[in-house]
Amino acid sequence: MPIHPIAGVLPIAHTPFLDNDEIDFASLKRQIDWAYEQGAHGYCSGMVSELLRLTASERLELTHRLAEYNAGRGVVVAGVGAESTKQALVYAKAAEQAGCDAVMAIPPISTALPDDELLSYYTTLAEQIALPVIVQDASGYVGKAIPLAIHQQLVERFGPSKILFKPEASPIGPNLSKLRDATGGKARIYEGSGGILLIDSYRRGIAGTMPGMEFLAGIVAIWRALERGDDATAYRVYFPVCALVALQLQAGLDGFLAIEKYLLHKQGLFATDRRRHPYAWSLDDETRREIDRLCELLRHALEATGTASSS
Repeated sequence: MPIHPIAGVLPIAHTPFLDNDEIDFASLKRQIDWAYEQGAHGYCSGMVSELLRLTASERLELTHRLAEYNAGRGVVVAGVGAESTKQALVYAKAAEQAGCDAVMAIPPISTALPDDELLSYYTTLAEQIALPVIVQDASGYVGKAIPLAIHQQLVERFGPSKILFKPEASPIGPNLSKLRDATGGKARIYEGSGGILLIDSYRRGIAGTMPGMEFLAGIVAIWRALERGDDATAYRVYFPVCALVALQLQAGLDGFLAIEKYLLHKQGLFATDRRRHPYAWSLDDETRREIDRLCELLRHALEATGTASSS
Protein backbone atom coordinates (compact mmCIF):
# COMPACT_ATOMS: atom_id res chain seq x y z
CA MET A 1 0.00 0.00 0.00
CA PRO A 2 1.17 3.58 -0.65
CA ILE A 3 2.84 5.39 2.26
CA HIS A 4 0.74 8.47 1.50
CA PRO A 5 -3.01 8.25 0.83
CA ILE A 6 -4.03 8.57 -2.80
CA ALA A 7 -6.23 11.54 -2.03
CA GLY A 8 -6.54 15.31 -2.23
CA VAL A 9 -5.05 17.46 -4.98
CA LEU A 10 -2.93 15.33 -7.33
CA PRO A 11 -2.11 17.41 -10.42
CA ILE A 12 -0.97 15.94 -13.71
CA ALA A 13 2.64 16.83 -14.44
CA HIS A 14 3.18 18.37 -17.87
CA THR A 15 6.19 17.26 -19.90
CA PRO A 16 8.43 20.21 -20.77
CA PHE A 17 10.50 20.16 -23.94
CA LEU A 18 13.65 21.95 -24.98
CA ASP A 19 13.87 23.69 -28.36
CA ASN A 20 15.46 20.53 -29.78
CA ASP A 21 12.32 18.53 -28.77
CA GLU A 22 14.08 16.61 -26.00
CA ILE A 23 12.47 16.38 -22.55
CA ASP A 24 13.61 19.21 -20.29
CA PHE A 25 14.17 17.42 -16.99
CA ALA A 26 15.38 20.55 -15.19
CA SER A 27 12.03 22.20 -15.87
CA LEU A 28 10.23 19.00 -14.91
CA LYS A 29 11.89 18.98 -11.48
CA ARG A 30 11.19 22.68 -11.04
CA GLN A 31 7.51 22.00 -11.75
CA ILE A 32 7.36 19.21 -9.13
CA ASP A 33 9.05 21.29 -6.42
CA TRP A 34 6.68 24.16 -7.19
CA ALA A 35 3.63 21.87 -7.02
CA TYR A 36 4.50 20.87 -3.47
CA GLU A 37 5.03 24.52 -2.58
CA GLN A 38 1.47 25.19 -3.75
CA GLY A 39 0.09 22.48 -1.46
CA ALA A 40 -0.28 19.48 -3.80
CA HIS A 41 -0.56 16.08 -2.13
CA GLY A 42 1.37 14.42 -4.95
CA TYR A 43 1.18 14.28 -8.75
CA CYS A 44 0.51 12.02 -11.69
CA SER A 45 1.38 11.54 -15.33
CA GLY A 46 -1.45 11.24 -17.80
CA MET A 47 -2.99 12.52 -21.00
CA VAL A 48 -1.80 16.11 -20.54
CA SER A 49 1.70 14.79 -19.90
CA GLU A 50 1.64 14.12 -23.67
CA LEU A 51 2.32 10.46 -22.91
CA LEU A 52 0.93 9.33 -26.24
CA ARG A 53 3.40 11.63 -28.02
CA LEU A 54 6.47 10.26 -26.24
CA THR A 55 8.64 7.39 -27.40
CA ALA A 56 8.63 4.23 -25.30
CA SER A 57 12.06 5.00 -23.86
CA GLU A 58 10.97 8.56 -23.03
CA ARG A 59 7.91 7.28 -21.18
CA LEU A 60 10.04 4.93 -19.12
CA GLU A 61 12.56 7.63 -18.26
CA LEU A 62 9.79 10.11 -17.43
CA THR A 63 8.30 7.64 -14.97
CA HIS A 64 11.63 7.09 -13.24
CA ARG A 65 12.35 10.82 -13.04
CA LEU A 66 8.90 11.59 -11.62
CA ALA A 67 9.41 8.98 -8.90
CA GLU A 68 12.92 10.26 -8.19
CA TYR A 69 11.87 13.92 -7.96
CA ASN A 70 9.12 13.08 -5.49
CA ALA A 71 11.65 12.36 -2.74
CA GLY A 72 8.97 10.85 -0.49
CA ARG A 73 6.93 14.05 -0.26
CA GLY A 74 3.63 12.67 -1.54
CA VAL A 75 1.91 10.31 -3.95
CA VAL A 76 3.19 9.54 -7.46
CA VAL A 77 0.80 7.98 -9.96
CA ALA A 78 2.21 6.88 -13.33
CA GLY A 79 0.12 6.88 -16.48
CA VAL A 80 0.56 3.50 -18.19
CA GLY A 81 -2.28 3.27 -20.72
CA ALA A 82 -1.24 1.85 -24.09
CA GLU A 83 -2.49 0.18 -27.25
CA SER A 84 -1.73 -3.34 -26.05
CA THR A 85 -1.79 -5.11 -22.72
CA LYS A 86 1.87 -6.02 -23.19
CA GLN A 87 2.88 -2.37 -23.60
CA ALA A 88 0.81 -1.29 -20.60
CA LEU A 89 2.46 -3.97 -18.47
CA VAL A 90 5.94 -2.77 -19.44
CA TYR A 91 5.05 0.74 -18.30
CA ALA A 92 3.26 -0.50 -15.17
CA LYS A 93 6.12 -2.73 -14.05
CA ALA A 94 8.56 0.12 -14.64
CA ALA A 95 6.40 2.34 -12.43
CA GLU A 96 6.43 -0.30 -9.71
CA GLN A 97 10.20 -0.67 -9.91
CA ALA A 98 10.67 3.10 -9.84
CA GLY A 99 8.75 3.41 -6.58
CA CYS A 100 5.48 4.92 -7.79
CA ASP A 101 2.44 4.56 -5.54
CA ALA A 102 -0.13 3.63 -8.20
CA VAL A 103 -0.66 3.45 -11.93
CA MET A 104 -3.41 4.98 -14.04
CA ALA A 105 -4.47 3.49 -17.35
CA ILE A 106 -6.69 4.62 -20.17
CA PRO A 107 -7.86 1.73 -22.37
CA PRO A 108 -6.49 1.26 -25.90
CA ILE A 109 -7.99 3.89 -28.21
CA SER A 110 -7.19 2.56 -31.68
CA THR A 111 -10.17 0.21 -31.69
CA ALA A 112 -13.56 -0.05 -30.01
CA LEU A 113 -13.01 -2.97 -27.66
CA PRO A 114 -15.75 -5.42 -26.65
CA ASP A 115 -16.41 -5.62 -22.92
CA ASP A 116 -14.56 -8.90 -22.41
CA GLU A 117 -11.35 -7.49 -23.94
CA LEU A 118 -11.63 -4.31 -21.92
CA LEU A 119 -12.13 -6.28 -18.72
CA SER A 120 -9.18 -8.52 -19.57
CA TYR A 121 -6.91 -5.50 -20.12
CA TYR A 122 -7.54 -4.11 -16.65
CA THR A 123 -7.65 -7.53 -14.99
CA THR A 124 -4.20 -8.37 -16.33
CA LEU A 125 -2.77 -5.11 -15.04
CA ALA A 126 -4.30 -5.67 -11.61
CA GLU A 127 -3.04 -9.24 -11.40
CA GLN A 128 0.53 -8.64 -12.53
CA ILE A 129 1.52 -5.63 -10.43
CA ALA A 130 1.14 -5.01 -6.73
CA LEU A 131 0.23 -1.32 -7.09
CA PRO A 132 -3.32 0.07 -7.13
CA VAL A 133 -4.71 0.57 -10.63
CA ILE A 134 -6.72 3.70 -11.47
CA VAL A 135 -9.13 2.99 -14.32
CA GLN A 136 -9.26 6.17 -16.40
CA ASP A 137 -12.15 6.75 -18.74
CA ALA A 138 -10.64 9.47 -20.93
CA SER A 139 -13.48 9.46 -23.43
CA GLY A 140 -13.90 13.19 -22.96
CA TYR A 141 -10.72 13.35 -25.09
CA VAL A 142 -10.22 10.00 -26.79
CA GLY A 143 -11.78 6.59 -27.14
CA LYS A 144 -15.21 5.48 -25.97
CA ALA A 145 -16.77 5.39 -22.52
CA ILE A 146 -16.05 2.41 -20.27
CA PRO A 147 -19.32 0.65 -19.33
CA LEU A 148 -20.44 0.91 -15.72
CA ALA A 149 -20.59 -2.89 -15.54
CA ILE A 150 -16.81 -3.08 -16.12
CA HIS A 151 -16.21 -0.78 -13.17
CA GLN A 152 -18.47 -2.88 -10.97
CA GLN A 153 -16.85 -6.16 -11.93
CA LEU A 154 -13.35 -4.84 -11.25
CA VAL A 155 -14.26 -3.56 -7.78
CA GLU A 156 -16.07 -6.78 -6.92
CA ARG A 157 -13.10 -8.89 -7.99
CA PHE A 158 -10.18 -6.87 -6.65
CA GLY A 159 -11.67 -4.55 -4.02
CA PRO A 160 -11.72 -0.74 -3.68
CA SER A 161 -8.12 -0.48 -2.46
CA LYS A 162 -6.77 -2.13 -5.60
CA ILE A 163 -9.07 -0.66 -8.26
CA LEU A 164 -9.76 3.08 -8.30
CA PHE A 165 -11.43 5.28 -10.88
CA LYS A 166 -11.06 8.52 -12.83
CA PRO A 167 -14.30 8.83 -14.85
CA GLU A 168 -14.27 11.54 -17.51
CA ALA A 169 -17.16 10.52 -19.76
CA SER A 170 -19.89 13.15 -19.99
CA PRO A 171 -21.99 13.92 -18.04
CA ILE A 172 -19.26 13.59 -15.41
CA GLY A 173 -21.27 14.37 -12.29
CA PRO A 174 -24.19 11.99 -12.91
CA ASN A 175 -21.82 9.25 -14.09
CA LEU A 176 -19.73 9.72 -10.97
CA SER A 177 -22.82 9.27 -8.81
CA LYS A 178 -23.88 6.18 -10.76
CA LEU A 179 -20.47 4.62 -10.15
CA ARG A 180 -20.57 5.55 -6.47
CA ASP A 181 -24.06 4.11 -6.00
CA ALA A 182 -23.46 0.98 -8.10
CA THR A 183 -20.53 0.05 -5.86
CA GLY A 184 -22.34 0.82 -2.62
CA GLY A 185 -20.12 3.83 -2.01
CA LYS A 186 -16.98 1.68 -2.09
CA ALA A 187 -15.42 3.10 -5.25
CA ARG A 188 -12.62 5.62 -4.74
CA ILE A 189 -13.11 8.20 -7.46
CA TYR A 190 -10.95 11.08 -8.72
CA GLU A 191 -12.21 14.10 -10.63
CA GLY A 192 -10.44 15.11 -13.82
CA SER A 193 -12.31 18.04 -15.35
CA GLY A 194 -9.49 20.56 -14.93
CA GLY A 195 -11.47 22.10 -12.08
CA ILE A 196 -14.61 23.15 -13.92
CA LEU A 197 -16.65 20.42 -12.21
CA LEU A 198 -14.63 20.22 -9.00
CA ILE A 199 -17.25 21.50 -6.56
CA ASP A 200 -20.05 19.40 -8.01
CA SER A 201 -17.81 16.34 -7.98
CA TYR A 202 -16.66 17.00 -4.42
CA ARG A 203 -20.24 16.99 -3.22
CA ARG A 204 -20.69 13.59 -4.87
CA GLY A 205 -17.91 12.08 -2.76
CA ILE A 206 -14.62 12.11 -4.67
CA ALA A 207 -11.40 11.06 -2.97
CA GLY A 208 -9.34 13.61 -4.87
CA THR A 209 -8.89 15.74 -7.95
CA MET A 210 -6.38 15.43 -10.80
CA PRO A 211 -6.22 18.82 -12.52
CA GLY A 212 -3.45 20.31 -14.61
CA MET A 213 -0.67 22.29 -12.96
CA GLU A 214 -1.48 25.66 -14.49
CA PHE A 215 -4.18 26.80 -12.00
CA LEU A 216 -2.89 24.75 -9.08
CA ALA A 217 -2.98 27.51 -6.48
CA GLY A 218 -6.67 27.99 -7.24
CA ILE A 219 -7.47 24.28 -7.17
CA VAL A 220 -5.71 23.83 -3.83
CA ALA A 221 -7.59 26.83 -2.40
CA ILE A 222 -10.92 25.42 -3.57
CA TRP A 223 -10.14 21.97 -2.18
CA ARG A 224 -9.11 23.36 1.21
CA ALA A 225 -12.20 25.56 1.37
CA LEU A 226 -14.46 22.59 0.59
CA GLU A 227 -12.73 20.47 3.21
CA ARG A 228 -13.48 23.07 5.89
CA GLY A 229 -17.00 23.80 4.64
CA ASP A 230 -16.19 27.34 3.47
CA ASP A 231 -18.45 27.68 0.43
CA ALA A 232 -17.92 31.45 0.09
CA THR A 233 -14.18 31.03 -0.46
CA ALA A 234 -14.62 27.94 -2.61
CA TYR A 235 -16.96 29.67 -5.05
CA ARG A 236 -15.03 32.93 -5.14
CA VAL A 237 -11.93 31.13 -6.39
CA TYR A 238 -13.90 28.63 -8.45
CA PHE A 239 -15.54 31.13 -10.80
CA PRO A 240 -12.33 32.44 -12.48
CA VAL A 241 -11.01 28.87 -12.64
CA CYS A 242 -14.21 27.85 -14.46
CA ALA A 243 -13.82 30.68 -16.96
CA LEU A 244 -10.22 29.67 -17.65
CA VAL A 245 -11.02 25.98 -18.11
CA ALA A 246 -13.90 26.89 -20.43
CA LEU A 247 -11.35 28.45 -22.78
CA GLN A 248 -9.27 25.28 -22.66
CA LEU A 249 -12.26 23.03 -23.33
CA GLN A 250 -13.07 24.70 -26.63
CA ALA A 251 -10.09 22.96 -28.27
CA GLY A 252 -10.05 19.64 -26.39
CA LEU A 253 -6.74 18.11 -25.37
CA ASP A 254 -4.71 20.54 -27.48
CA GLY A 255 -6.56 23.44 -25.85
CA PHE A 256 -5.46 22.28 -22.42
CA LEU A 257 -1.88 21.66 -23.56
CA ALA A 258 -1.45 25.00 -25.33
CA ILE A 259 -2.75 27.06 -22.41
CA GLU A 260 -1.02 24.98 -19.75
CA LYS A 261 2.36 25.33 -21.38
CA TYR A 262 1.85 29.00 -22.18
CA LEU A 263 1.22 29.72 -18.50
CA LEU A 264 3.97 27.50 -17.09
CA HIS A 265 6.48 29.09 -19.48
CA LYS A 266 5.23 32.59 -18.67
CA GLN A 267 5.60 31.82 -14.98
CA GLY A 268 9.21 30.76 -15.46
CA LEU A 269 8.71 27.12 -14.58
CA PHE A 270 9.28 25.86 -18.14
CA ALA A 271 12.14 27.00 -20.36
CA THR A 272 9.86 26.83 -23.43
CA ASP A 273 6.16 26.36 -24.19
CA ARG A 274 6.94 23.72 -26.80
CA ARG A 275 4.48 20.88 -27.48
CA ARG A 276 5.05 17.74 -29.48
CA HIS A 277 3.90 17.85 -33.11
CA PRO A 278 1.47 17.27 -34.63
CA TYR A 279 -1.28 19.18 -32.86
CA ALA A 280 -4.53 20.71 -34.01
CA TRP A 281 -4.79 24.03 -32.16
CA SER A 282 -2.61 26.91 -31.00
CA LEU A 283 -3.30 30.00 -28.95
CA ASP A 284 -4.28 33.08 -30.91
CA ASP A 285 -3.52 36.53 -29.51
CA GLU A 286 -7.09 37.27 -28.44
CA THR A 287 -7.39 34.03 -26.48
CA ARG A 288 -4.02 34.70 -24.90
CA ARG A 289 -5.12 38.14 -23.75
CA GLU A 290 -8.31 36.72 -22.26
CA ILE A 291 -6.30 34.06 -20.44
CA ASP A 292 -4.09 36.78 -18.97
CA ARG A 293 -7.12 38.82 -17.84
CA LEU A 294 -8.73 35.80 -16.19
CA CYS A 295 -5.49 34.80 -14.47
CA GLU A 296 -5.37 38.27 -12.98
CA LEU A 297 -8.93 37.80 -11.68
CA LEU A 298 -7.89 34.47 -10.18
CA ARG A 299 -4.92 36.11 -8.49
CA HIS A 300 -7.18 38.79 -6.99
CA ALA A 301 -9.63 36.13 -5.80
CA LEU A 302 -6.83 34.24 -4.05
CA GLU A 303 -5.52 37.43 -2.45
CA ALA A 304 -8.99 38.47 -1.31
CA THR A 305 -9.58 35.13 0.39
CA GLY A 306 -6.13 35.04 1.96
CA THR A 307 -5.16 31.92 0.05
CA ALA A 308 -2.64 33.29 -2.43
CA SER A 309 0.33 30.97 -2.96
CA SER A 310 3.83 31.59 -4.22
CA SER A 311 4.31 31.55 -7.99
